[in-house]
Amino acid sequence: MAALVPTEAAASLDPAGAAETAEAAELSRVLSRLLPGLEADSKLGRRRALEALQRALEAARPEAPDGDPAAAAAAFQGPWARLLLPRLLRCLADPAERCRALAVHLLDLGLRRAARPRDALPRLLPALAARLAGPEPARRPPPEACEELRLALVQLLHLAVRLSGAALAPHLDDAVRVLRCTLLDPFAAVRRESCECAAGLARATPDHFHMQSESLIGPLMQSISHQHWKVRVAVIEATGTVIQFGSGKSVDDVLPHFAQRLFDDVPQVRQAVTRVAGAWLLSLRDRCSFFHKLLPLLLSSLDDEIPEIACGAAGLWEQVGLRWQMENEEELKDKLDFAGPPPAHHPSPGSRPGLGCRELVVRNLSKILPAICHDITDWVVGTRVKSAQLLAVLLLHAEAHITQHLEPVLRTLLRACADEETAVVRSCARSAELIGTFVSPEVFLKLILSTLRKSPSPSGLLVLASVIRGCPREALQPHVKVIAVELAHAHICQGSEKRLYGERLLQCVQAVVSVSREDCRGAGVPLVEVLVTVLALWGPAGLGAKVQETLAELAAVESMDGSQELFRAHVGALLERLAASHQDWTSHSKELLQFDVVLTHSGPALGEALPQLVPILRSCLQPARDPPMRLKLFSTLTGLLLGARETVDSQGQFHGYLDTLIKDIFVPNLQWHAGRTAAAIRTAAVSCLWALVSSGVLSDEQIQEVQEMLMPQILTTLEEDSQMTRLISCRIINVFLKTSDGVIDPDKFIKIYPELLKRLDDVSNEVRLAATSTLVTWLERVRNEAGKCYYQSNIQHLYRELLVYLDDPESAIQDAVLEALKAGSVLFPDLLVREMEAVLHKHRSPTHCEQLLQHLQALPPAP
Repeated sequence: MAALVPTEAAASLDPAGAAETAEAAELSRVLSRLLPGLEADSKLGRRRALEALQRALEAARPEAPDGDPAAAAAAFQGPWARLLLPRLLRCLADPAERCRALAVHLLDLGLRRAARPRDALPRLLPALAARLAGPEPARRPPPEACEELRLALVQLLHLAVRLSGAALAPHLDDAVRVLRCTLLDPFAAVRRESCECAAGLARATPDHFHMQSESLIGPLMQSISHQHWKVRVAVIEATGTVIQFGSGKSVDDVLPHFAQRLFDDVPQVRQAVTRVAGAWLLSLRDRCSFFHKLLPLLLSSLDDEIPEIACGAAGLWEQVGLRWQMENEEELKDKLDFAGPPPAHHPSPGSRPGLGCRELVVRNLSKILPAICHDITDWVVGTRVKSAQLLAVLLLHAEAHITQHLEPVLRTLLRACADEETAVVRSCARSAELIGTFVSPEVFLKLILSTLRKSPSPSGLLVLASVIRGCPREALQPHVKVIAVELAHAHICQGSEKRLYGERLLQCVQAVVSVSREDCRGAGVPLVEVLVTVLALWGPAGLGAKVQETLAELAAVESMDGSQELFRAHVGALLERLAASHQDWTSHSKELLQFDVVLTHSGPALGEALPQLVPILRSCLQPARDPPMRLKLFSTLTGLLLGARETVDSQGQFHGYLDTLIKDIFVPNLQWHAGRTAAAIRTAAVSCLWALVSSGVLSDEQIQEVQEMLMPQILTTLEEDSQMTRLISCRIINVFLKTSDGVIDPDKFIKIYPELLKRLDDVSNEVRLAATSTLVTWLERVRNEAGKCYYQSNIQHLYRELLVYLDDPESAIQDAVLEALKAGSVLFPDLLVREMEAVLHKHRSPTHCEQLLQHLQALPPAP
């Protein structure tokens, strides 16, 4: 009773205190009545006791009379700490899972209602560590087997961190030991809650956390690649906070893992990396020493495929630049006070990075570039893509400062532009364009052209095309001819037969034309030569249409009307260059393909270039030269002669070279030589001759000259194995006979019809019909001769032979022979009647003989 006197006296002096004490006493009586049930032997009894405690605490919420929450919490503090807390902590090890769950719930409730939750930490933290970490967390699973209860326990720890704040510092060891284990928990929700708890612990104990922060990095990095993306996001955010309030020494351990998360398929993960990197760059204690390591993380996100991430990264980067600019304002004073406008040809002058951003990149570029140059050729595609994108971003910020790093950058681009991944090549081409924008052409051309001279490659040509595309016109103007001449060199423009090489070479020309415009006029010949080469080597591979477009564009900038006028201006120079090597041409010579392109695309310009053209043809079509090459040239020449009025005779001067064409080209190639190759060449020569005589550019007198020189050779080709040769030979003889208005040598004339008669036995009906038609022309030619009696015996022989074919199994041949006999019947009709009567009884059908007889009867009598 003596002990109660001071209490009663105090209560009488302080009514509020008396009320508080009364509430606490009432709660103590309730707890004292229920707590013995927690010691029951049966789990059912313990569970009922815990449920009764839960109902009592939830139903009886003590409040001070004046409604002060602080007073209510103070009233709860005593019974909670003295009676309930120790017993609930013992219940955390209860064998019954339901009892443990109720104990955790009551602990959560008690912490929230207690006035001084920090007073529970000396007992609570060891108990949580015993349930979640155990004595050796690295080797054994946690004592708590239920994953939902482990989650509840971690949430309880998180609550204690939030409510206790800096008071948790003495117990930091236990908290970190728990988190090291729960950060690796098999249950994903436990890992997420542990990450949030670790971040809260770092913020709650900033003065002491740095001593323990490094021990959390290992478990965090083991969870950063967890299969659940929400766990990965939580780990990244927790790592950012742990390092922010902890030790900067861990940055090096974390960066490789963060860099890998930039390739994550989930946008939220990449966004988390971006936010953390930006936060570090803004507020990390030792951020200046980590700029060269952190900048790539943030700048890589500027090209993210998700616009929200890219915009967020751009905003953070702008803040970083402004923050650094403010911190170094004195050092940047001159640049700030005398800031000039963006470079005239800046790719995006309206969104040029700020001075702070540019200076940050410039000062750290030498440290970042080696890593990029290494990773841009990594075996992982994603690494190469990100590195190429980052290089372009860095060059955009560095601007003219690229020059001091130009050699390693170009060397890297040459390797990376050979990548099979389109995204890598596209980003590298963008980087090369930026080099062209910010670096003097005199500098980059010296490096690029020397590399192409040593080892031409598609990647080198792409880099050259890209830097030209990015270069300002006025800066490029003095170097246009140098570039064109270099590209026209054989070892560059003929450096490879692969289609990709041709594409890149064409891109170089397109870049020069599109950038330089009218400045190309002084480099027209080498540019056309390169385009001719591309068309010759890769036109059949699908580049023909693009070359034609480029030729049209080049003609436009040279104020010419189409590509044919462009060829007219340069065909002489092109043929002159080709003539320098034509003595060594074979069918495999690339110059032969170029020559073919010049001939087929020059059109009317060839009529002006005959002095250069004919000597090349005469030399290359000699019998001693490469046979496949001669076949190719004869094919090309045939195409030209078929349209001679629009090609070789466009100026009406072709007749001056006819004698050379016949004597030096056709005569040698129509001579008989053994072998299939020789036969193929004769076929090509005959086809070419047919194109000449049927083109309409030769007068009758000129055809007569051709006939006098080539008739013996053509009669010989009637015996060729090739059906085409025999057919064309018949047609050529027909043309010769029709245009021969002068007196024909009878001895030569008589030799023609026997050869034609032999063709009536040809295996091809087409050849037989052509021979019959030619015989009609021969008979008409005899009819016009004054001394036709000289040919009577030959005509009689011809009648006799034709009457045999009048009974041919093929009706078309019968009709053609009938027309031939009708045409020749006017020469010696009586003789024809006698010959017909002699064989009439031998014919299977007399129909055609009767028709011929009717025709003869209708003829007027001879004078």
